[in-house]
Amino acid sequence: MKLNIALLAGDGIGPEVVAQAVKVCDAVANKFNHEINWTPALTGAAAIDAVGEPYPDETHEICVQADAVLFGAIGHPKYDNDPTAKVRPEQGLLKMRKKLGLFANVRPTFTFHSLIDNSPLKRERIEGTDLVFLRELTGGIYFGEKGRLEDGDVAYDNCLYSKEEVTRLAKKGFELAMTRSKKLCCVDKANVLETSRLWRETVQAMEKDYPEVEVSYEFVDAVAMRLVQWPSSYDVLITENLFGDILTDEASVISGSMGLMPSASVGEKTSLYEPIHGSYPQAAGKDIANPLATVLSAAMMFEDAFGLQEEAKAIKDVVNRSLAEGVVTEDIAGKDKAYKTSEVGDWLAENI
Repeated sequence: MKLNIALLAGDGIGPEVVAQAVKVCDAVANKFNHEINWTPALTGAAAIDAVGEPYPDETHEICVQADAVLFGAIGHPKYDNDPTAKVRPEQGLLKMRKKLGLFANVRPTFTFHSLIDNSPLKRERIEGTDLVFLRELTGGIYFGEKGRLEDGDVAYDNCLYSKEEVTRLAKKGFELAMTRSKKLCCVDKANVLETSRLWRETVQAMEKDYPEVEVSYEFVDAVAMRLVQWPSSYDVLITENLFGDILTDEASVISGSMGLMPSASVGEKTSLYEPIHGSYPQAAGKDIANPLATVLSAAMMFEDAFGLQEEAKAIKDVVNRSLAEGVVTEDIAGKDKAYKTSEVGDWLAENI
């Protein structure tokens, strides 16, 4: 099978962790007789430095023509520390999501048996956790009208949602729930926000189409609390952009490291696969970043974008072996027993 994959390494540790995922994917392709055509493209601060635009038209065209996109990270301190910057790396991420129609961010959270005690939460609270967030990506406060009033002393950000945007995200949630435990939780703030009331009434109207799915509705603050109290009580959760951004980062620590969790952004034209962590510029170039989240994102890509279940399983199995045998980076092992980023990638590829 020929697989055309756009490769957006991005900023910070992005190029390092993506390079390890490429090693693993190439090993899988060799083992299962596939041919991967990788097409690199610029995005983020790297693209601003090169062409002055964080998501250039050329990059967009490469993504549109690809079967899937493997993405690293976006962000650089020189922009983070300059609130007056007119062009920012993160604008490239928002533009990419909008132009590619990446409306649903799929964020699984699960535990690894060999790392269960690495979590900051007690073993008895997190054992059995296997949940998935579906976060709406192209609407809400991040895309609403924003500005300043009264000589800049007053700022505003508008949150806007349409019924259509809610429906397409909720449909993905219901469909995913049907393949799992048939439990769906809609996370909102319907006691305060009008957009949340639209979310709730829209999802309620869809319940009749999925009679086997047990649907619950919870306020975002209650979910934030229960995620650390009893995360295994959740299965599939759907929510809007801002709430999802915050809750998925909270959920990521359950596994013991942000460097372990993969994600996918499902779109109308293509789908994008990326680790949940950011660009982590403090670690860039040091060969210490954990590549496993990116590698597991590649497993999601094989499974979801290409329907190659056996190939995805091969990646997941070898990642579990690396964790069990201690072939891990310093965020898990500590500095004394840690492998380098590149060494982990080499070991994974060799053991495929």
